[in-house]
Amino acid sequence: MSQEELEEIRRRKLLDLQRKTAEEQRNIQMQQQLELQKQALLRSILTPEARQRLANLKMVKPEFTSQLELQLVQLVQQGKIPVPVTDRQLKQILIQIQARKREIKIRRV
Repeated sequence: MSQEELEEIRRRKLLDLQRKTAEEQRNIQMQQQLELQKQALLRSILTPEARQRLANLKMVKPEFTSQLELQLVQLVQQGKIPVPVTDRQLKQILIQIQARKREIKIRRV
């Protein structure tokens, strides 16, 4: 390989790396923007006590809480639950979700 070919390969790799980095930054910014919008919407639909319960739950079960937040937003947008959602209503929703889970028991023979 000549020096010119090596330079061309390096230049292409550098451009590719720059493009990938820019794309990752755009994705991160989009995710942050969506998260900010979701949090603003949750602040408007939850009472302070319910928001505190959700924050406490997020420390223990972050994946579950993310799904719950999306579910709450959908329920409010569909008009299935009244706004603002109180702590008592949030507890009831959590109880209903827990009731849906199946208990898995393992017996040793």
